[in-house]
Amino acid sequence: MIDRITAMRTFIRIVDTNSFTRAAESLNIPRATATTIVQNLEALLGTALLTRTTRRLSITPEGAAYYERCAQILADIDEMEASLRHSTDNLTGRLRIEMPGAVASAIVLPALEDFHARYPNLDLAIGVSNRTVDLISEAIDCSIQLGELPDSNLIARQLGTLEHVTCASPAYLSRNGTPADLDDLRGHTAVNCMSPHNGREVDFDFEVDGEAQNVKVKGFVKVSDEQAYLSCGLQGLGLIQPARIAAQPYLDSGRLREVLPQWKPVPMPVSVAYVKNRRISPRVRAFVDWLAELFEQAEHVDQDLSRVRQLLRGLHPA
Repeated sequence: MIDRITAMRTFIRIVDTNSFTRAAESLNIPRATATTIVQNLEALLGTALLTRTTRRLSITPEGAAYYERCAQILADIDEMEASLRHSTDNLTGRLRIEMPGAVASAIVLPALEDFHARYPNLDLAIGVSNRTVDLISEAIDCSIQLGELPDSNLIARQLGTLEHVTCASPAYLSRNGTPADLDDLRGHTAVNCMSPHNGREVDFDFEVDGEAQNVKVKGFVKVSDEQAYLSCGLQGLGLIQPARIAAQPYLDSGRLREVLPQWKPVPMPVSVAYVKNRRISPRVRAFVDWLAELFEQAEHVDQDLSRVRQLLRGLHPA
């Protein structure tokens, strides 16, 4: 007798990842088992759900309709089970999450003890990077994203904003002087950052009289990784505009100095994103609500690191 629920979950994961192999790995089952489950499901339903060739996997019209119904049914089951427990404290399973390094190290990771205390049976697999991820093909439940969402297949809940800071090392400023206004930037060098969404070089930006103003600053090196960006700035290779929560320890120690404080960089929205047209599972909802609470208590993510640390300590009163 086929286990319908397991078969539905397996089928959905195969469609989401567009791969029997990736689906089997994420479900921790052999690939042959995933293949057999789908074959048995198709035999039970009397119709082909997937078209498989040596090079391509595609879903049939019947499979697409079945996928949508399965997604709704499984979400209803998860929600019903959670409600019968009278609490989300007993949620079980694994969540796969992706987030940028600055948000992870300064905001989320230090507070994970609180999340684990609330949901002790949830396992978290956290990827930390600034890369653009495909939530569907990589079977990621949700991701924390900076800036505007480039993918129309995602919906997002805004958590707050992330303040950036214009700064440089003392060695760089000693060699090149400290810019007094935005026009002075023409004579300076920047470490340029590449957008994780499209790979293009990102200009410096500032709020001037309530309006955003982009300023292109020449440079001889550009990077896409946040830690590499900070490292280049610390080495004196040019001006940088990192997230303040990432730069604050170096500003406090004097290894970086803020410049042009009268013109702040434009704050960047911080959102948690998940796939559109799919009912959010109780596990994902619990994590998203916890994130929203964490950021709300912070009031604004763009406060300095010491305030963030005070907030996180407040989550675990002595």
